[in-house]
Amino acid sequence: MSDILLLSQETIDKIAAGEVVERPASVVKELVENAIDAKASIITIEIKKGGVSKIRVSDNGIGIMSNQVSKAFLRHSTSKIRDVSDLSYLKSLGFRGEALSSIAAVSQVELITKTKEDVLGTRYVIEGGVEKSIEEIGAPNGTTFIVRNLFYNTLPRQKFLKSDKTESNYIHDIVEKLALSHPEIAFQLSIDGKTKVSTVGSSKLKDSIYQIFGKTITSNLLEIDNSNGDYKIHGFIGDSIISKGNRSFEITFINDRFVKSKILCSAIEEGYKGYLMQHQYPFCVLFVDVDTNVVDVNVHPTKLEVRIDEPKVLSDLITESIYNALNGVEDIREETIDDISSYNDSVEEPLLIPKEKSKDVSLEESSNINPLIKKCLIKEPSIKELPIKEPSILEPYEERKYEEVKQKITDAINGIVKEKEAKEVEKYDQLSFLSEEAKKNHRIIGQLFDTYWLVEFDDSLYIIDQHAAHEKVLYEKTLKLLKEKEMSSQTISPPVVVTLSSKEETFLNENIDAFSDLGYKIEHFGGKEYAISAIPYNIFGIDEKALFLNMIAECSDINNAKSPQIMLEKIASMSCKAAVKGNMKLSYEESCELIDDLMKLDNPFHCPHGRPTIIKMTKQELEKKFRRIV
Repeated sequence: MSDILLLSQETIDKIAAGEVVERPASVVKELVENAIDAKASIITIEIKKGGVSKIRVSDNGIGIMSNQVSKAFLRHSTSKIRDVSDLSYLKSLGFRGEALSSIAAVSQVELITKTKEDVLGTRYVIEGGVEKSIEEIGAPNGTTFIVRNLFYNTLPRQKFLKSDKTESNYIHDIVEKLALSHPEIAFQLSIDGKTKVSTVGSSKLKDSIYQIFGKTITSNLLEIDNSNGDYKIHGFIGDSIISKGNRSFEITFINDRFVKSKILCSAIEEGYKGYLMQHQYPFCVLFVDVDTNVVDVNVHPTKLEVRIDEPKVLSDLITESIYNALNGVEDIREETIDDISSYNDSVEEPLLIPKEKSKDVSLEESSNINPLIKKCLIKEPSIKELPIKEPSILEPYEERKYEEVKQKITDAINGIVKEKEAKEVEKYDQLSFLSEEAKKNHRIIGQLFDTYWLVEFDDSLYIIDQHAAHEKVLYEKTLKLLKEKEMSSQTISPPVVVTLSSKEETFLNENIDAFSDLGYKIEHFGGKEYAISAIPYNIFGIDEKALFLNMIAECSDINNAKSPQIMLEKIASMSCKAAVKGNMKLSYEESCELIDDLMKLDNPFHCPHGRPTIIKMTKQELEKKFRRIV
């Protein structure tokens, strides 16, 4: 057996750096979070070659006292906590004291900092964890970190990095999340000399969403604000028009800290159930405020994961809040004659929203408007690189100049928001398409392809998918009967015999009363076999065996507390198979009855699978296509 030796400090630092500094984006995250903790109101980030060549983070925060600079780079040195009890009341983003030592261990770091009390600032250079120089220097209030040649002394780590563009995208994503979580701070990100993120620090979350994601997304947002016990949630969710093929736009924060949580994502998606199609995911920027003693952020060095006390209470609050917000909106998709266009970002799949053409021609032609304002108003901020000349990064100490720009941008955005709100008020002042009053003015003008009913109302053409509409009506009726335990049974002869696994058999025996309430009559048939002699009346004629086995398999894999609800939804969903199909011609009277039944539902705008039941096309859009409007 070889001798046990103590590792050198240099080796210890490099091992520790592997946990904290995974890639250039990790460096940016740690430095920006330090700037936020330092009470900065302006933060600028500049990177070159994916952040490997250079990362520069400047802020106008409180700075570091000259006699504390070298101490800040020691492992586990921190101003955020004093003892273990402080971990229960954390309000800062950083607290472990590992970031600076880890970054310095694998790069060449230059720090320039000054507090408002000091006449001169301090310049400190440390490379590979070894101090090189410390001197006084003239500097503005705040702190600037310059990190060069990341992983220069750990080349194997450098080989595992991806392309400069991909690493830049990771940094872009991190800065966007930080800008959303702190709308009171002005952020600017420059990648290889081009501005990619620019927020004005107006303290309004909606302004930050506008500047990062653009006008189309911002104009399709619903506000969330609710609380329950220890938890309070607020933020914005997108309506069903905004969806994506992955979860990259499910953005969640706990106590202003960006987190990745399966609990939160599941709760969000449950709230959208019935509003989005399968494999489509919503847009949301959702904040959870909670007492620090019921959430543990000290789980992982990157602090992206947290542990939540009473997660079901929080999940129920999120799901209910989202469902209620969506339930009160007339969610009829307005289509254009042109093809639906994709909204691309730099990494992920397209966002499914309609194309919107810019109407700010007069602004674009004006020469009296600041170019930074033009960028925000004329060119919609996009995750995709914009092919326009960008203004140079503003230094954080140029506060007076920046405040003027910020005010102009805020005024311009407020004008757009007010204009949009005015249009929304005007829109909802009109009669809702499915209201009792509006129904008197519906004019059914025909059926297209024996599938789609055409209804003229209020200068718009509404197109109703008879199959999707009937599916929704049947689903809601069935679900209501099941919940009120008014479900009747159909006897089947001969009985259907099924064979269950041990897990499925246990689940069935524990929930036999729930199956009886649904209309099933099930008896043990010997061994692991069970005979089904009666089924819910509305699934008669469907493959009873396949339905039952499918339902048992799905429900036995989830928490027993939720299984009755899953069974209800499964049965109700299967009832949709009885819905009238496309290419089945309905009479005028039948169509009127269908629209009348649809009108009475809480969410008539989507079928149980999330597809739209109704879309509309305006008279103005048609007149554009016929060149009546140029």
